[in-house]
Amino acid sequence: MSYVEPSYSRDMRYISTRITADGAGGYPVEASRYRLVVARACPWANRAVIVRRLLGLEDAISMGMCGPTHDERSWTFDLDPGGVDPVLGIERLQDAYFARVPDYDKGITVPAIVDVTTGQVVTNDFPQMTLDLSTEWTAHHREGAPDLYPEALRAEIDEVNALVFKDVNNGVYRCGFSGTQEAYEAAYDRLFSRLDWLSQRLENQRFLVGDTITEADVRLFTTLVRFDAVYHGHFKCNRSKLTEMPVLWAYARDLFQTPGFGDTIDFGQIKEHYYVVHSDINPTQIVPAGPELGGWLTPHGRESLGGRPFGNGTPPAPPAPGEHVPPLTITN
Repeated sequence: MSYVEPSYSRDMRYISTRITADGAGGYPVEASRYRLVVARACPWANRAVIVRRLLGLEDAISMGMCGPTHDERSWTFDLDPGGVDPVLGIERLQDAYFARVPDYDKGITVPAIVDVTTGQVVTNDFPQMTLDLSTEWTAHHREGAPDLYPEALRAEIDEVNALVFKDVNNGVYRCGFSGTQEAYEAAYDRLFSRLDWLSQRLENQRFLVGDTITEADVRLFTTLVRFDAVYHGHFKCNRSKLTEMPVLWAYARDLFQTPGFGDTIDFGQIKEHYYVVHSDINPTQIVPAGPELGGWLTPHGRESLGGRPFGNGTPPAPPAPGEHVPPLTITN
């Protein structure tokens, strides 16, 4: 698959239909009607997996899991028996896109929310999707669910999210898929300048905005957790490893050890996706054996900064049956 271009630009044209409490757009919030289709490898999908866990929406929204690799046509359900999603009855996610838009010509992306009653994709607008899970699905939140998008902090969360998306979440891709030295170095400089800025911001506060976990922390975490395993080498983001950036490394470990974060991470699938699918960058498709992962479970010391991870709420229950990830492989 070919991704490389002189200066990488992400296609942000998504199906922007929203599922809302009032159903104004034709899709009302309704338990058991929708299926969230994700892949553990994908950082954008990982956001939705985390938010669904933190809010306790497992019983309201089922989750379909694509495998870590895909071809130019579509993500596939190769982890399921017979390669067919057991709820939607399809082998390829593209079938749900084409059911909604027969001539759909944009990316077949995860996460996507599918209307089980029609088999049609409702939305793949990943930035809005998690905000709506927080604000529109409140009737189905678990008791003790955290407020990930508190109204009083939304302007600041939005501002931080915009900077993190531009320079970090998408910045690593701009490094990896740059087609010229100049474009790569510009993206590299922006990435590490923003990581330095984030280190300063987090040096004396436990979370990105306020004293609890918010949407901003979810969005940064899914990039940081992939940094050493993929982005440092595969995408040439190699000024520093995450483990060599003390504040961000401690912050990432703090979140990883928080229920709902680390228990959604499958490093094996993450590495397989990037190193196999991006054959322009890694033509041998050899998947690295490292890095060693035991450090993710070491003490982080961030409790000394105070803060209340779930605010007035409580941690989520353990992952639902069938949604567990493999335990970390730790070498001595």
